[in-house]
Amino acid sequence: MEFNIKSGSPEKQRVACVIVGVYESRKLTFAADLLDRISNGFISDVIRHGDMEGKLGTTLVLHSVPHTLCDRVMLVGLGKEREFRAKEYREAVRASIKALTQTSAVEAVSYLSELTVKKHDVEWMIEQAAVVTLDALYRFDRFKSKSDDLAREPRKLTLAVPRRSDLADGEKGLQRGLAIGNGMKLAKDLGNLPGNICTPSYLGEEAQRIAEAFSCEAEVLGQPQIEALGMGSFLSVAKGSVQEPRLIVLKHAGAKDKADKPIVLIGKGITFDSGGISLKPGEGMDEMKYDMCGAATVLGAFRAAVEMKLPLNIVAIVPACENMPNGNANKPGDIVTSMSGQTIEILNTDAEGRLILCDALTYAERFNPATVIDVATLTGACVVALGHIATGLYSNQDSLARELLAAGEEVADRAWHMPLWDEYQELLKSPFADMANIGGRPGGSITAACFLSRFAKSFDWAHLDIAGTGWKSGKDKGATARPVPLLVQFLQDRADIALGNVVRRGRPRREAVETVEDEQD
Repeated sequence: MEFNIKSGSPEKQRVACVIVGVYESRKLTFAADLLDRISNGFISDVIRHGDMEGKLGTTLVLHSVPHTLCDRVMLVGLGKEREFRAKEYREAVRASIKALTQTSAVEAVSYLSELTVKKHDVEWMIEQAAVVTLDALYRFDRFKSKSDDLAREPRKLTLAVPRRSDLADGEKGLQRGLAIGNGMKLAKDLGNLPGNICTPSYLGEEAQRIAEAFSCEAEVLGQPQIEALGMGSFLSVAKGSVQEPRLIVLKHAGAKDKADKPIVLIGKGITFDSGGISLKPGEGMDEMKYDMCGAATVLGAFRAAVEMKLPLNIVAIVPACENMPNGNANKPGDIVTSMSGQTIEILNTDAEGRLILCDALTYAERFNPATVIDVATLTGACVVALGHIATGLYSNQDSLARELLAAGEEVADRAWHMPLWDEYQELLKSPFADMANIGGRPGGSITAACFLSRFAKSFDWAHLDIAGTGWKSGKDKGATARPVPLLVQFLQDRADIALGNVVRRGRPRREAVETVEDEQD
């Protein structure tokens, strides 16, 4: 779909649909009021009859509104004006797009992007409108011979800004929003692909396509190279499958000084997780194709960052393999040696994500990173603790955790800071190896993070457990692309700091910065 930015009055738009808002208690927004005046009160007369109360997310499409140049006017409920915040704005935009796809309108102009949301500027309004629109329009019907979705995607959407002087900021917001939306689409597509298509080698090929499209560097290591690195923990998981593992590395050299320390993103890439010898229950096992959503979101965030040309050095690392139960697979009680030299007693082969991530964390040391963030659908215990609302966040630096939390709040991709206390490390003791790969059912998400922390002592590190947020089950089943928005906002904030700009929280950037289920995978 084509996007545009425009400044102009709604009554002058010669288009298939104009989208305007109505607050609860039938209060018209400025754009809606302009249409009402030129139509001699037609809109206010309609809502006076009770067809539109203004409740958040409701919509009403009016045809042939007198004296307007558009074919339709869509009224979108915004809820109570005093309670209209970022969350309500996103919900209103999503509702308008969903309703638009149920019409035959091929193009529309939305004036929702002109609304006022406290603490947010024009760039943010346009960015979020673009992200939400692309998210609402997303479909995954690649393997259907005939689509059963009757919704129609509009050909063109124009997002309005209040003044002509806002056009430049609107364009910046649009380009950033499209990049984030494209990164989210990639993450969703990869997550939703079946395991027989999205194999470790497929992920490697996708990384190479990203590198070719955006002129960055890709390196995809096969089993011999991984063996040469001494990644015994990673390889122990991969050996149960006929699919060979891949270690995928993408590099974006965007900083002015190429010697600047990079930000490293690591994504868990278990393209299918049977649980291995510690086999998972059959019910819902099809969803274990989503066990590579950490890898998918890291690739999606990397793609967005390079499309935005962020002035940062960024490295993405994806250890990718399957966890399968053949005669060569890990067995409970086996002991393996990680790339770091630390030994691990495998008490449960379904706690495999940490076994591949620990070697990736050790591999990250060679880049002398400024920060390392790993993303993984790691533990059912995180779902028990936080449900499907917040991502579990662990870090060895509280300041890094605060950055990630703030980034998530800015883009409604929230995380929650979990403890990483030394007392939990005691649960990983093994009589036969340096550590066990599980610490028992209590605090399973925490002990998994504690395990990873043992391989991240040489750099600032954070771990995002997305087991509850990486995908949805039920009628809306599918990958969510979380935490792509959080990661991209974090990277944008770091880029702003690098450029000497204020970290954007709804303010202009031109000011100078002031220094200031169980534990199984």
